Amino acid sequence: MAVVQLRHDTEGRAHYRRKLAAGKTPMEAMRALKRRLSDIVYKQMIKDAKKAETGPGGHVGATLQSSAADPNPRVNTSEQSLPGPAEPQPRTPLLAAS
Repeated sequence: MAVVQLRHDTEGRAHYRRKLAAGKTPMEAMRALKRRLSDIVYKQMIKDAKKAETGPGGHVGATLQSSAADPNPRVNTSEQSLPGPAEPQPRTPLLAAS
């Protein structure tokens, strides 16, 4: 993202050039630009999350409570175990190598 900002006439390029003019090395100026861009992206993510009213997991409807395990599990007929061991099934014969 930072490299693309430098290729075009953007605010990122102006920020980079200001850092160079302030006596920073090219690597330091690039690091400052990357930090600036990451701050912008983070702030936008926070703003989007608040706008969508997401929960703590970042997903709409997320809660701190797990709904994966019901405290009173109910088993219906499709979830009950089989009455006995499974019957052996015939295997497909292997082809002999010629």
